Amino acid sequence: QVQLVESGGGVVQAGGSLRLSCAASGLTFTIYSMGWFRQDSGSERKFVASVSWSAGNIYYADSVKGRFAISGDYGKNTVYLQMNSLKPDDTGVYYCAVDPKVLSIAPATRWDYWGQGTQVTVSS
Repeated sequence: QVQLVESGGGVVQAGGSLRLSCAASGLTFTIYSMGWFRQDSGSERKFVASVSWSAGNIYYADSVKGRFAISGDYGKNTVYLQMNSLKPDDTGVYYCAVDPKVLSIAPATRWDYWGQGTQVTVSS
């Protein structure tokens, strides 16, 4: 059974930084992507960043380019999201996702496995 556990959320002032972590277990596939999504109350999950281990590519939403950095350890099935220069618009629940079919940017509906989410609140 695939399980994803996120950590690292919290409350930070605008301009501050946070680092999210996601550890995956129970994976039965070796080729996959891991990604991060943000969900505001009442809205759909929006793509933030992802890494395709097989392609060796990293993708970012335009809104976070230059501020966020995704990294990870394929051997440990772990991915991180370093978030710098945070803005109030970055507030939301951040979810980690993994999928063996996704090889590049894909909407939330294309990802099969999700973590429970971690709240990030950026105050102005």
